[in-house]
Amino acid sequence: MIGKNVIYIGVNDHEIDLFEGQYDVPNGMSYNSYVIVDEKIAVLDTVDKGFTEEWLNNLNNAIDRNPDYLIIHHMEPDHSASIDAFMKKYPNTTIVSSLQAFKMMKNFYGDNYPSNQLIVKEGSELDLGYHKLSFIGAPMVHWPEVLMSYDATDKILFSADAFGKFGANDILDSEGWACEARRYYFGIVGKFGMQVQNLLKKASSLEIKAIYSLHGPLLEDNISYYIDLYNTWSSYNVESEGVAIFYTSVYGNTKEAALLLKEKLLEKGVNKVVVNDLAREDIYECVEDAFRYKTIVLATTTYNNDIFPKMNEFIDYLVSRNYQNRTIGFIENGSWAPSAYKTMLKKFSESKNITFLENVCTITSALNCDSILQLENLSSEIVKNI
Repeated sequence: MIGKNVIYIGVNDHEIDLFEGQYDVPNGMSYNSYVIVDEKIAVLDTVDKGFTEEWLNNLNNAIDRNPDYLIIHHMEPDHSASIDAFMKKYPNTTIVSSLQAFKMMKNFYGDNYPSNQLIVKEGSELDLGYHKLSFIGAPMVHWPEVLMSYDATDKILFSADAFGKFGANDILDSEGWACEARRYYFGIVGKFGMQVQNLLKKASSLEIKAIYSLHGPLLEDNISYYIDLYNTWSSYNVESEGVAIFYTSVYGNTKEAALLLKEKLLEKGVNKVVVNDLAREDIYECVEDAFRYKTIVLATTTYNNDIFPKMNEFIDYLVSRNYQNRTIGFIENGSWAPSAYKTMLKKFSESKNITFLENVCTITSALNCDSILQLENLSSEIVKNI
């Protein structure tokens, strides 16, 4: 029991290795679902198809009569794939969702249960007796059909995928909520900052004592902390002071330059400098760092008249997520015709509010007196800019 007559019936997935086929999840995932037992019983979302039986057992243990409603906030299959099994067991239940969700339901599962539909939208209400739910439209947070619901009785926001994080709920996360929530946000939701801002404006008028997402732990204390972080992330503001350096290196010379720049920055009093090898580290951990800090430095080689593939991929990830309000410095390497700087600069041509540092370090194969001096000048400009 997590609220007055609100019961958690979600599951933990320890078999998954890649979430959505791309995000490394060494601590698994949770698929959260809830049931409100009132004069009317409402089940809030289902779970991934691999856990249907476990979920139905959890539901069966939580209720003493058939559910009246199945509320679907979000149609991604990790939350909707058990709808059919549920409806076979409880065929008289009314499915509550948005019009667009019912269209997706038909596309995903071949049926959208037309005789069981209750279509709701922004401002719709569902009276369960003691609990009264109101629905909040959250289009593109992070799919177009998404609804959230607010329980005015216990002041709970059922937030769909927003405020979610990677990791199963039965594994202790020593790093705290923010680390994997940040990677989740910028990997999955990050492109849609404007839509998240619109949602936060709606939420600002609500008294929220708990946030129950479809992934991750139940957030019941210090709610302003989570909302403030989401505001920072979705407005593309800076979360932490410091500099993040990202490099690719073929023979180690560009890596040497990246590490030497870190050393110079620390000597000049920059308290936090993180260095990331794009060829070896989780790309989404790197994306997370790029959005976390105000200043980043990109260091790579000229490669096939372009830039090294991992750097190319990384910049594409940033640009596609509306990377903005940041300062970027560059280190380029090329043995005979270095052009990486111009290539990287061009890739940010449509990005908003980016400051490009004037001092560019150009390495011709390996560091020498000239390129070391350029690194010195770059480090001084970074410190001045900070």
